[in-house]
Amino acid sequence: MDFVLGGVAACGACFFTNPLEVVKTRMQLQGELKSRGTYQVYYRNVFHAFYTIGKIDGLAGLQKGLVPGLVYQLFMNGVRLGSYAIIESLGYIHTDGRVSATKSIVSGAIAGVVGAVIGSPIYLVKTHLQSQSTSSIAVGHQYKHRGMMHALLAIHKQHGILGLWRGASAAVPRVSVGSAAQLSTFSASKELVTDLQVFSEGSWLIALSAGMTSSVVVVLAMTPFDVVSTRLYNQPVDHVGKGILYRGFADCFSKTLKKEGMTGLYKGLGASYFRIGPHTILSLLFWNELRTLYHNYG
Repeated sequence: MDFVLGGVAACGACFFTNPLEVVKTRMQLQGELKSRGTYQVYYRNVFHAFYTIGKIDGLAGLQKGLVPGLVYQLFMNGVRLGSYAIIESLGYIHTDGRVSATKSIVSGAIAGVVGAVIGSPIYLVKTHLQSQSTSSIAVGHQYKHRGMMHALLAIHKQHGILGLWRGASAAVPRVSVGSAAQLSTFSASKELVTDLQVFSEGSWLIALSAGMTSSVVVVLAMTPFDVVSTRLYNQPVDHVGKGILYRGFADCFSKTLKKEGMTGLYKGLGASYFRIGPHTILSLLFWNELRTLYHNYG
């Protein structure tokens, strides 16, 4: 049941945050491997990107990749949050009745890796679909998928079952860093807010404030990995399915840093916060409340 609750909570958050995921993906691909000032800027900031995509691609353009987004959240976060809930309920993240930072970070990372590996093919397709746009505002490599199933079948037909897991080398560090940061800070913040007795015991505001603290840490820790992940998933491939621009995670990281500097690794930071921030807050809040309801009435 913990797996279902985790997945449903994340899907609820995804409906609201998918347009920001589209904006974030486009901003991370903009000016790929080009130094500042040598490329056309289609998206100046989060709000300008929202306006531009809505105006040129239409409102439907802002919900691109919603279906794989929901499927990914259900599988990846269902497994991730479900695994963490089981680890937590077994008492593995506590030392002498208190949340242990080390144990919660390790538990969050393990839960994240399991989720990332399972959800990687769906994330690959989601990235391809969200980067697709009208040629006048296109950034990154443009795949011609007609939808999620068409994309999965096309990739499988061209590159086999392993082709569907292309880019997983970036997904594992991305999600394990993000998951470790998110779940450990959420557990610790929830404990701190409860100890301070700011809100009444069992109040949903405890989970909300813990989620808000967690979201800031997540975005700062995860954005460089997120940029690398987006680029590895979206890069063009040769006839055998090997990436043309990057050989792997370390290669993409170093090339981006060399060509675009540290700011290149933090491209789309604003969009990342507006996307990951509300998503973290909402999914952790929904997850906490659903678990409370289930344990009270289940």
